[in-house]
Amino acid sequence: MTRWTKTAGIVGCLMLVAGLSACGGGTPQSRNLEALTAEEIYTLGEFELANSRKAIDSVSYFSEIERLYPYSEWAKRALIMQAFAYHKDRDYENSRTTAQRYIDTYPAEDDAAYAKYLLALSYYDQIDEIGRDQGLTFQALQGLRAVIEEYPESDYARASMLKFDLAFDHLAAKEMEIGRYYLRRDNFAAAVNRFRVVVENFQTTSHTPEALHRLVESYLSLGLTDEAQTAGAILGHNYRSTEWYQDSYRLLSGEGLEPEARGEGWLRTIYRQVIRGEWL
Repeated sequence: MTRWTKTAGIVGCLMLVAGLSACGGGTPQSRNLEALTAEEIYTLGEFELANSRKAIDSVSYFSEIERLYPYSEWAKRALIMQAFAYHKDRDYENSRTTAQRYIDTYPAEDDAAYAKYLLALSYYDQIDEIGRDQGLTFQALQGLRAVIEEYPESDYARASMLKFDLAFDHLAAKEMEIGRYYLRRDNFAAAVNRFRVVVENFQTTSHTPEALHRLVESYLSLGLTDEAQTAGAILGHNYRSTEWYQDSYRLLSGEGLEPEARGEGWLRTIYRQVIRGEWL
């Protein structure tokens, strides 16, 4: 096939798409597509994906390639494009299902990394506010970790690392929100439990300095001065230049106390790790 013939065929396909859409309300007529090659149908799908207001309109073209040319290279490409189109249309469940079907069918292909990434994104892109249930965040973290560990040299791994950090920070933010809720209601023991989770499990997030300060507040309110001083000492060692340390220092000095490691509680263990450089 000459370059001119191939180009003319693709142009003809693009002209055909308008007629197909008009006949079927955006859905291709199978009997018309059967006369086309897999590449020509794929071109129609790409055109629809780029020009339709709804990405979902392109899926029917890509799925027809699977039906008409099930073992071709184009069927393989069409499957991953279906997953992408569903995701672009925010149909996350179908995007996830289609991406998983690609992974199950073509686990060794290069696009398997992208399919895994789409799986993770189908959860990540639904993390829209701190107040929601955090099950989606956990699933996003699991999916992003899978991309990072299984395809460490890919561009998707690098993108996943950035999103992983943001999702991880999101979980810490949720714990902080609940802790503040308890603190405002003078339920200091419950508040301590939430801030402790942040300090122990989310040390690398941006919420750790505030969590330590809130521990100082909570422990002072409970009369547990050793714990309050130790939390202040950790805060001073790692975040001395922050406003949270300044606030904690004022609280402690107002009680005639200094930020220093005291007692043998869980915070003293963390303080020892801080001194040895094992924390953060």
